[in-house]
Amino acid sequence: MQYDMPLNDRIYLDNAATSWPKPAIVYEAVDRYLRSNGAPAGRGAYGEAAEVERMVADTRKRVANLLGEPDPKRIIFTANGTDSLNLAIHGLLRAGDHVVTTVCEHNSVLRPLRELERHAGVAVTRVECGSNRIVDPAAFAAAITRNTKLFVLTHVSNVTGAIQPVEEVGAIAKSHGVRFLVDAAQSIGHIPVLAKQLNADLIAAPGHKGLLGPLGTGILYIAPGMEEHLRATRQGGTGTTSESDLQPETLPEKYESGNHNVPGIIGLGAALQYLTERSLDDIRRHEQQLTARLLDGFQSLKNVTIHGPRDALHQVGVVSIVIDGYDPQEVATTLDAAYSIQVRSGFHCAPLMHASQGTNQQGGTVRFSIGAFNTIEQIDHAIQAVGEIAASAM
Repeated sequence: MQYDMPLNDRIYLDNAATSWPKPAIVYEAVDRYLRSNGAPAGRGAYGEAAEVERMVADTRKRVANLLGEPDPKRIIFTANGTDSLNLAIHGLLRAGDHVVTTVCEHNSVLRPLRELERHAGVAVTRVECGSNRIVDPAAFAAAITRNTKLFVLTHVSNVTGAIQPVEEVGAIAKSHGVRFLVDAAQSIGHIPVLAKQLNADLIAAPGHKGLLGPLGTGILYIAPGMEEHLRATRQGGTGTTSESDLQPETLPEKYESGNHNVPGIIGLGAALQYLTERSLDDIRRHEQQLTARLLDGFQSLKNVTIHGPRDALHQVGVVSIVIDGYDPQEVATTLDAAYSIQVRSGFHCAPLMHASQGTNQQGGTVRFSIGAFNTIEQIDHAIQAVGEIAASAM
């Protein structure tokens, strides 16, 4: 669990937004590249450029291994998770297509779909989640029409931490010949995300959350054959077939125009090395322990309501609460100013989820999100702080 110790005593519980701190080897890899190499990827034949190509290829292979994909070329590097989702959604859908998604989704799914619904003739069905904040796979099957082209489902809710039944939904999609896009923003790096097990045609994720890499990194997994249906939404230089003004059709170049964020990709590669050495099983056990402790602590407090499964086995380390009599923003500000605890308040870019669970009228929730480097002492401090704030509302 080595990382560079922060210079202050801040307790960072906003890992669902971006993980912090990063493993020490991430800082070292990025710094070493910027100071000692600095070459672009795929844009030169000199030694440093070749070394960058090797490091980018190594990161691509590490991501592929994490997803259980034997072909690294099926991993596309993007700017972030939102970029990955936009490429998948805008690249696949056409006028007349029908999409089934849920109210649990992030705006990175909701907004592209709304845009296509309003301006491109795409129809969208948004299924509800149950009282436990988990969707019923049967609702996907019931929503299928003759024009259904795509299912989109978040693997884990960024509001409640609930793990959704992606395997079951993926099986339904496969049996009906429907493409399946999984938003793994809150799952990858925390729980297993295996493409074939999920029957996923597309998996979108950022590199800076559970994967512990730098901001400005994202990935899109493309299943075999999907490149024949997924248009490139951005064209430009790739460092290959430069004698032609046609976009390459080969992977991954078809979807990777322009210079890569090389520092970010190299940092992501170092983060994946750390995840391999520590193991996802170890991280999952650690985060489950802290999540269970946080849930138990919050459930013992008066005037505190948890919105989510309340079961560390069926959620990742994302816990949303409201405190009676307090606006979520007020709680978050107090936690930061008085206790040095940093959390997220508001709607978390998931407005339909808040409307579904009835927290939209009160300004959303206060979200605590646990990462690989949080400690039991930090969780206990958070419980104590929330208890003191809640007690003042009595």
